[in-house]
Amino acid sequence: MFGETMEAPHTCFSNAIILGFLLLNLVLGRGIGADTYNRDDFPADFVFGSGTSAYQVEGAPNEDGRSDSIWDTFAHAGYMRGENGDVACDGYHKYKEDVRLMVETGLEAYRFSISWSRLLPNGRGAVNPKGLQYYNNLINQLISNGIQPHVTLHNYDLPQVLEDEYGGWVSRDIIRDFTYYADVCFREFGDRVLYWTTVNEPNIFALGGYDQGTCPPQRCSPPFCAIKSNRGNSTYEPYLAVHHILLAHSSAARLYRRKYLNKQHGFVGISIFVFGLLPQTNTEKDRAATQRARDFLVGWVMEPLQYGDYPISMKKNAGVRIPAFTTRESEQLKGSFDFIGVIHYTSVNITDNSDVLKNQLRDYAADWAAMILGSHVYTNEEYPITPWIMLEELNKFKLLYGNPPIFIHENGQRTASNSSLQDVSRVKYLHEYIGGVLDGLRDGVNIKGYFVWSFLDLFELLDGYKASFGLYYVDRDDPELKRHPKLSAKWYSRFLKNINSSIVGSVELEKDPSLVSIGHLLE
Repeated sequence: MFGETMEAPHTCFSNAIILGFLLLNLVLGRGIGADTYNRDDFPADFVFGSGTSAYQVEGAPNEDGRSDSIWDTFAHAGYMRGENGDVACDGYHKYKEDVRLMVETGLEAYRFSISWSRLLPNGRGAVNPKGLQYYNNLINQLISNGIQPHVTLHNYDLPQVLEDEYGGWVSRDIIRDFTYYADVCFREFGDRVLYWTTVNEPNIFALGGYDQGTCPPQRCSPPFCAIKSNRGNSTYEPYLAVHHILLAHSSAARLYRRKYLNKQHGFVGISIFVFGLLPQTNTEKDRAATQRARDFLVGWVMEPLQYGDYPISMKKNAGVRIPAFTTRESEQLKGSFDFIGVIHYTSVNITDNSDVLKNQLRDYAADWAAMILGSHVYTNEEYPITPWIMLEELNKFKLLYGNPPIFIHENGQRTASNSSLQDVSRVKYLHEYIGGVLDGLRDGVNIKGYFVWSFLDLFELLDGYKASFGLYYVDRDDPELKRHPKLSAKWYSRFLKNINSSIVGSVELEKDPSLVSIGHLLE
């Protein structure tokens, strides 16, 4: 699936820095509307926020009863160049400070995940009281400051104990244990949390974790591994993992609707990673390959949720290696979501690779019968700014899947770590993509919210601390891990406070004696 251009492993100190009137309107060349907009142009019930996830921000992995997750195991196996989330942003201890920053920024919502192994160290059974207290404290801190919590239950961090016991997501046993975990979360937090995402981007989780071995839990089989491994089977385990994720999701959604909905009035959804997909050429083969790629990437999750079965192209190419749903499972799956979370950063080009279907031994990636071309995807390069491509993909949800409620769960610009507090490229990116979301609303796409990835510079899945997406820089040379606002945080704050978006104006990175230690980041 991946071409040669894409290999999967996937800011002078002065009293003040004033950036005067950074023009971000027509010169950016979007070519579509919404170049100038403000917060009031969006519906009153539309929410703007930012996000993190548990392993990427919390730290404290062995504190107060938490057990290891598969992400702990992955990070400590050496594939992250010796980096890990043992400290991360120390969000476990600094959550009050971080919520204060959210208030200063003007966030309306905060998306975060719960560490399953912090709440249920054995994967099921007794609840860890310290873990319960932490998440109650965080949620209460958000609520008391008028910030809406959006909670994800699983983000690459299955308890290692369940992986060891029965193989985690490749076993049907996971459906029972995930439903139990979801029940605990709904019961303990659902009186304050209205938005629940069951699993974060199962499509990429399966590709990285069960086909190439580049993500937790590092399962794959030669010759498809991008790492040295003999644990797993790339030919069918990605399909099996997503199959069980879908069944676990629908089980949790069914539980919520039966047991909690009438009292809590919340919403349950799932998030999907979405590339903008463009044919490399205008040939029929490349156009067909692009549709097939969309089936394998998005349809893999959306079609069972909407129609109760996998796309025809997937069943054709994968054959018996892709599991089948029973009639009961299919019926339970259909409509088992109240919203879809879309994770989108960039686009890729697709070219046909049908010849690969002649190979008897194929993995999930080969079954695409397509190649992805795009050197920027798994490097430290900044993403091209192409919001119109995002808009095309959002419109496909409207046309193909009944225009479901959508939250843009992740969208942001990657820069090199420690590059600059003056992250102009991120400001440009956010300006354009938020404008693209407004265009989508005007097109009738049912978008309900937008979350910048990420609130802080944190531990990235593929890049560790090598790349940054944050609105706030975290000084890892400071024992207190002091947070510093970047220009993007200032811009986002001004937008959220209803100041015209097209011109940043005189955005000031405020005088702070502590900036002496990071003076180079102000250049």
